Amino acid sequence: MKLFLDSSVVLAACGSAKGSSRAIFHLAPQTGWNLISSPYALSEVALNLKKLRGAATADWAHLRQQLQIVNDIVSLDRPVVFPASKDRPILFTALAWSDALLTLDRRDFSMLLGRQFYGLRVLLPFDFLREERAAGRLKLLRP
Repeated sequence: MKLFLDSSVVLAACGSAKGSSRAIFHLAPQTGWNLISSPYALSEVALNLKKLRGAATADWAHLRQQLQIVNDIVSLDRPVVFPASKDRPILFTALAWSDALLTLDRRDFSMLLGRQFYGLRVLLPFDFLREERAAGRLKLLRP
């Protein structure tokens, strides 16, 4: 499964060794998840990384190795009603390259969280992990 990670998920994983965002990185090798991001998302990571604890930069250097970087997509050949223009490249790129968009951005993606956008699932990392566990694909996490 191809998972597009928004900058919010990457930053949360860098900022804490615990939590669902870091669990995505930890579980990816065993589950076969392909973790994807884009230059646009990574520019947001670079901009905000300095706001996190000191070890976050070292964690980022390690976590970055697990990400496949894909080209940004800035327009679609389909009708779109999505007001957050700064996050359109995230949504469009995720649609082009992945099966699900994982984000912690409840403000800009609130109308899409837990739903689909042209077949792309848009989820919080915790909700994604809960769905995977409920489907029997994750037995490593406790309920």
